[in-house]
Amino acid sequence: MTTLPVKPARRPVGRILPPNPAQAAIVVVGFTALLYLVEIVDAVLPADLDRYGIIPRQASGLWGVLFSPLLHNGWGHLFANTLPLLVFAFLAMANGLAQWLAVTATIWVVSGIGVWATGASGSVTVGASGLCFGWLLFLLVRGVFNRSAGQLLVALALLLYWGTMLFGVLPGDPHVSWQAHLFGAVGGVLAAYLVAVVDRRGNRAPRPAIEGQAA
Repeated sequence: MTTLPVKPARRPVGRILPPNPAQAAIVVVGFTALLYLVEIVDAVLPADLDRYGIIPRQASGLWGVLFSPLLHNGWGHLFANTLPLLVFAFLAMANGLAQWLAVTATIWVVSGIGVWATGASGSVTVGASGLCFGWLLFLLVRGVFNRSAGQLLVALALLLYWGTMLFGVLPGDPHVSWQAHLFGAVGGVLAAYLVAVVDRRGNRAPRPAIEGQAA
C-alpha cells in the first residue's frame, strides 16, 4: 500500500453571486419583510417601538444595538433603505449563508456599539442603513483582499451607482446618524478582512492523504 497526496481543496473566494441564489433571495426578502412587518406593527399599535433604538452612553440604550436595525423612523426611512438592502445583502451572500450571517453580525455589532459610544447625547438611532453601509463596504473591499478581478468589477459598478452614499459617513444632516453609517462601513471592512484571513487559512490547510494500491 502507498499513500497518494491529495491537493488541498481551495475555497471559492472569488464568487460574485450566491451559490444558491434562490435561498439567498428567500433570506434577503424574508429579512426585508420582517422590517416591513415591524413598521406595520409600529404604525398600528400605540407602542412607539422606535424608543427601543440606540440611546448613546446609557446602559438601557445598549438594547438598541440588537433592535435598532429592525426599526425605522416612518415609511420614507424604510423605503429609502429597501433597494440597497436587497441588492447589497444578496451580493454579500456570495460565499453562502453561514458566512453572510457572520458578516452581518459583525457589521450589526460594530455599527451599533459605535453609535452607542459616539452618538449625540439624548438621541435615539434606528434604521438598517448601518447594515447597508457595512454590506456596501464589504462588497467594495473584498475583491482587494481576495485579489478577485470579478469582485473588483462588481465593486466598481456598485461604486458608480451608489458611490454618493459614502458621503453619509461624514457629519451632515443632524437628523441622520452618520455614526451608524461610519461604523457600519468600518464593520464591513473588518468583516471583509476577517473573511479573507479565514479563507487564506482554509486554502492552506492540507487534507489527509488517502491510501491506494501501488502500481
